[in-house]
Amino acid sequence: MKVGLSLSQCVADIMNDVVSEAEVLVIITRTDFDPYNDAHWTNVLHGYIGNPGFNSSIWQDFIDHEYDLRELVQRLYDHGKIHQPRQFGSHPRASKFPWYEVFIPETELQDKPAVKKAWNNYKLIAGLS
Repeated sequence: MKVGLSLSQCVADIMNDVVSEAEVLVIITRTDFDPYNDAHWTNVLHGYIGNPGFNSSIWQDFIDHEYDLRELVQRLYDHGKIHQPRQFGSHPRASKFPWYEVFIPETELQDKPAVKKAWNNYKLIAGLS
């Protein structure tokens, strides 16, 4: 499982098949938007495709796939996989790394055979994607 700390980079990695959507536990973003609100979406999209007034172009390769891009963000949002601390008054700092790996410690698995089996199955399936 992965925890993402950059909406732009994490979504780009999923779109580019670097990370499977199924691997994502949550993406903690510095954004404050509703992907179903057209004005919010337009601002986020323009920020990440590099339009004038914005400095990032991480989504430039997806300019012809806006529908797929928005659908992915909406799906992550609907499944509770996008957490936006700014909506709660917090202002997180930018992270150097876009992804962190989450794992269940072996000590937790020793006396929980069902959890261990599920975790091993997850690792097997994640390794296939």
